[in-house]
Amino acid sequence: MGVPAFFRWLSRKYPSIIVNCVEEKPKECNGVKIPVDASKPNPNDVEFDNLYLDMNGIIHPCTHPEDKPAPKNEDEMMVAIFEYIDRLFSIVRPRRLLYMAIDGVAPRAKMNQQRSRRFRASKEGMEAAVEKQRVREEILAKGGFLPPEEIKERFDSNCITPGTEFMDNLAKCLRYYIADRLNNDPGWKNLTVILSDASAPGEGEHKIMDYIRRQRAQPNHDPNTHHCLCGADADLIMLGLATHEPNFTIIREEFKPNKPKPCGLCNQFGHEVKDCEGLPREKKGKHDELADSLPCAEGEFIFLRLNVLREYLERELTMASLPFTFDVERSIDDWVFMCFFVGNDFLPHLPSLEIRENAIDRLVNIYKNVVHKTGGYLTESGYVNLQRVQMIMLAVGEVEDSIFKKRKDDEDSFRRRQKEKRKRMKRDQPGFTPSGILTPHALGSRNSPGSQVASNPRQAAYEMRMQNNSSPSISPNTSFTSDGSPSPIGGIKRKAEDSDSEPEPEDNVRLWEAGWKQRYYKNKFDVDAADEKFRRKVVQSYVEGLCWVLRYYYQGCASWKWYYPFHYAPFASDFEGIADMPSDFEKGTKPFKPLEQLMGVFPAASGNFLPPSWRKLMSDPDSSIIDFYPEDFAIDLNGKKYAWQGVALLPFVDERRLRAALEEVYPDLTPEETRRNSLGGDVLFVGKHHPLHDFILELYQTGSTEPVDVPPELCHGIQGKFSLDEEAILPDQIVCSPVPMLRDLTQNTVVSINFKDPQFAEDYIFKAVMLPGARKPAAVLKPSDWEKSSNGRQWKPQLGFNRDRRPVHLDQAAFRTLGHVMPRGSGTGIYSNAAPPPATYQGNLYRPLLRGQAQIPKLMSNMRPQDSWRGPPPLFQQQRFDRGVGAEPLLPWNRMLQTQNAAFQPNQYQMLAGPGGYPPRRDDRGGRQGYPREGRKYPLPPPSGRYNWN
Repeated sequence: MGVPAFFRWLSRKYPSIIVNCVEEKPKECNGVKIPVDASKPNPNDVEFDNLYLDMNGIIHPCTHPEDKPAPKNEDEMMVAIFEYIDRLFSIVRPRRLLYMAIDGVAPRAKMNQQRSRRFRASKEGMEAAVEKQRVREEILAKGGFLPPEEIKERFDSNCITPGTEFMDNLAKCLRYYIADRLNNDPGWKNLTVILSDASAPGEGEHKIMDYIRRQRAQPNHDPNTHHCLCGADADLIMLGLATHEPNFTIIREEFKPNKPKPCGLCNQFGHEVKDCEGLPREKKGKHDELADSLPCAEGEFIFLRLNVLREYLERELTMASLPFTFDVERSIDDWVFMCFFVGNDFLPHLPSLEIRENAIDRLVNIYKNVVHKTGGYLTESGYVNLQRVQMIMLAVGEVEDSIFKKRKDDEDSFRRRQKEKRKRMKRDQPGFTPSGILTPHALGSRNSPGSQVASNPRQAAYEMRMQNNSSPSISPNTSFTSDGSPSPIGGIKRKAEDSDSEPEPEDNVRLWEAGWKQRYYKNKFDVDAADEKFRRKVVQSYVEGLCWVLRYYYQGCASWKWYYPFHYAPFASDFEGIADMPSDFEKGTKPFKPLEQLMGVFPAASGNFLPPSWRKLMSDPDSSIIDFYPEDFAIDLNGKKYAWQGVALLPFVDERRLRAALEEVYPDLTPEETRRNSLGGDVLFVGKHHPLHDFILELYQTGSTEPVDVPPELCHGIQGKFSLDEEAILPDQIVCSPVPMLRDLTQNTVVSINFKDPQFAEDYIFKAVMLPGARKPAAVLKPSDWEKSSNGRQWKPQLGFNRDRRPVHLDQAAFRTLGHVMPRGSGTGIYSNAAPPPATYQGNLYRPLLRGQAQIPKLMSNMRPQDSWRGPPPLFQQQRFDRGVGAEPLLPWNRMLQTQNAAFQPNQYQMLAGPGGYPPRRDDRGGRQGYPREGRKYPLPPPSGRYNWN
């Protein structure tokens, strides 16, 4: 399903699930960056046990960001990833486990979508490069100004795929990063860290879910563990609900559509490449000191509280007078299943169900009306009851025709409104654009060289007024210079647009007209709708897909080989007789190897990431699989407006033909390529303070060759198997930095070891229930919250998990501002020793402020709570005073400021223990642990050799 569309719908319907994150920023003292101390209590008024990172959601924005300049080379990309993880860690502050999962080889069902995305990215990248070069040549031919073109190879984001050198290097860098933080960061001191890199098969989020499922099935699992999962995919919400863990939260960057992006030619904001005019850049600042700054702020994070979503769903799905016992857990599972019909990563959505048309609400209403007849729920622990699903689908099929007609009416109504809007805008615009001496100029540029000065302004203004009533002797675009000669400096009339409406893509199916089903199957599948056998085959494949997807979410991958073999979905009215369709899958299937997956998802343009002989299979006309790699392909808009919304009509990869072709080139692999082509597993890291440290170290000392059970009492109930790692990080051994700009770890105390989750029989069923002993979180929603909705008004999420939280506090910047506006006394300066008020100042420490005395300016309105000092609330927030009645109180910190010689004693305040409010961390040499004394001032790194960045 579309991530923006689903998230927009969810946040509007259930607004209270969203909470804004409170984020402490690193401080700077004398040019040294002091990181956030994550060992302190979480400023969001919640404590998390486990943090899970879906790393691909971090890798992509760090390697090719959309709203800021991209890193210059691979080393800068790695540092950007490290800093992003640091930021997330400082917000969440997990106390038990950090699980980092990178996408490995995906199931065959997912590879179809990956193939479509990578072929699109390659095609769009090449088209953008051609368009960019064309516009550049046109602008330069007209005398425009453009900065010199950078000669460098375009970063191909397709390299973020298992099996490439980039992903192999990323795994090495993350190992170094984990060792560095476990050695030097107090927030990581007692943490267990698990890294599942790209060599471990499975999608990142599903590897995380598989870990949670298997740990929940163990007797030592804590059912009240508070999980936090980071990722932007919409399916994370479904996966979180599918765990049935009572405390599950998702953290993600706040979705802000239409972020400003710089032009790819002139690097200025406000236009795209196709609209670039080659105008010189305006000076930013008096001395152009702001030239490199971007008008974009750092993205903010939000929490999605799934326990609150469960409250919403429990109220919405509760049904009276059921012929069976109501179970909220089973009804939530049915809700998750119904969301699959509007689209997911493995199946196209049904033509009659669109999220923007409230399709999920429609399905829920039908479900509540029909469930009385079904005799039970649609699903159980990831298995589908097809007979009951058939009743729901046929009920949707009965209203399909009306859905298509209403969709057409809504689209026509929208076009009419847009047309009227354009007409109004035209009426409000002038009929001409002033030019010449009357051309609008930017402030300060009127006297610049080349600007024209009117010798007869009155005459020029008269000619502008007479443009449309010009005489034969005087052209409406004619003015006169000082010597009486004509000068074409009058107004130039605007061109009228040829049409009031934008061209719409041709729709040959016309679902709103009679005969829509016949046209759909003829246009999309090239078969006659009367071919009942073919329609039955499409429906059966789709039903298999629904069963596979639900099994994937609740039990793990049912088959690594299955995939949906069509580009389009059937109609809901075609789901007749599905109760007897088989829903079993082939057992014992294995995933592709990494390089095999690259051959299945890469276009020929990305073949440079493959061995030469393998690459040749993608481009050689005589290759037996050349048809898998078309240079161009059609995109069916399928009723949509933009190409990215359409369906890429790529041929499906035949696994047997692919493997047969690869057998001939496997002997050409080098030992390094063979290593990258092998499947790996997870690695567990602990520091010297962790209870597991000595246990793991003893395994290496004894040289144990057999897998050893993990002692759950030493790591918060985690169970599994340990086996020795050939590339282990061991104490007292130097950990070399794979990033030249970062130093080696010469005093390492971290140890790593291979980790494997508990294993179960292939037919084992993980129960989708709330575990015994789980405590349901206290209800968050109040009666007034049921009526709250963001429809029609701006919804403002609360800050942090405490709804009674004081929203504003003074931080250091506010106190410095007060120091500038308050009367200064003698001494070294007011803010050389002033501090925020401690808890001891919360009594009635105020005196009346006499009339006429200067008031303290209002500084609170522009304060950012995320940068606030987490101290006790100021007194003025505890009690208000009426300006019109008597005197007003003087705030306690005003009284403190007037005490000129009151020295600030840091040990009096719990939250302030050093410059910037944080105790400086120093090692035996007096510098910050793990970094030079002067901070992380990185020199320009040498080129990595993988890309020609210069």
